[in-house]
Amino acid sequence: MMTKQTTIQTLTPRRLVRVTCLGAFLAGSLAMTQAQASDITLNYAFFAPAQTFPAVQMERWAEELHRRTDGRVTVNTFPGGTLLTAGNMYDGVQSGVADIGLSATSYEPARFPLINLAGNLTGIEVDSTVASQVVYDLIQEFPADQLGLADFKVITAFTSEPGYLHSRTPVTSLEELQGQEIRVPGDSTEVLRTLGGVPVGLSQAETGEALQAGVVDGYVGSRETLMDLQYARSVQYVTDYPLTNVVFVAAMNRQRWESLPEDVQQVIDELGAEMAHFAGDYLDSHIETSLAWAAENHGVETLSLSDEEAVRWAEQLAPINEARLAQVAEMGLPAHELHERMLELIENHRQP
Repeated sequence: MMTKQTTIQTLTPRRLVRVTCLGAFLAGSLAMTQAQASDITLNYAFFAPAQTFPAVQMERWAEELHRRTDGRVTVNTFPGGTLLTAGNMYDGVQSGVADIGLSATSYEPARFPLINLAGNLTGIEVDSTVASQVVYDLIQEFPADQLGLADFKVITAFTSEPGYLHSRTPVTSLEELQGQEIRVPGDSTEVLRTLGGVPVGLSQAETGEALQAGVVDGYVGSRETLMDLQYARSVQYVTDYPLTNVVFVAAMNRQRWESLPEDVQQVIDELGAEMAHFAGDYLDSHIETSLAWAAENHGVETLSLSDEEAVRWAEQLAPINEARLAQVAEMGLPAHELHERMLELIENHRQP
């Protein structure tokens, strides 16, 4: 009878090293595959050039999200309308063309009538740092469906400073503004007309050429444009009276938001208020630099209204504010409640 013998092969040190290395390689490959599977890429679109303050905010947000998630989330940014333009920004996010879109809500007034009140009420003395934190708080406090934002996840929101009149000739009274043709954003059209000027609707891209050619006598806008867009070459005066400002909302596709891991969602939520403050603070600091640069290099002067004249402007504009509040209230939206809360939040954020 033959006995079956089992031969046990002993691993030599060299073979042991080979097997160990192979195991390590396979484990590393598996870990790499798992890491790649968990990586997240978000596409973030904005309509204006990269040097503008909302685009600076966008880049900062992308960098912070990448860093705070230890590189798990990468954000591809598309400023300058390279992916979506102002006209189709929020629709493009809804349809998934971009994961996130940043735009001015005033470009779609019928879509965002309630939150637009935070920008289109005039005569409110407030800088961008305070106004940005206020508008972010309002979006957190009021129901998303009332704000027109139910289909989105708002990742941050902020504002420009109020628009100011920039002109070729000095304007310190209503009489000096009479008949001047001034480029305005949409919300300031009625405002400028009420003050006696002639509003001209132009895109930002068209404004520079119109100023250089003398087609318009000035423009209403935030004062960083003096330096950023070189408008100081064409205007000589800034009238220190706050008109309307611009509300910016960065909105994410709701389904994309719900697909993100909870820890990534938590980081994005943490960044919301931080970026509202960052955007406003950056803009306010940048405006100081812009005004100093414009004065030094082009002799641009800032003109103040007398107390009596400021009262005249406020009295002229008060009916516009009342009409805008009434119009939104007639839609069944809490216009007056938002206005009252906005004024409370302005005072709260002004506290040292």
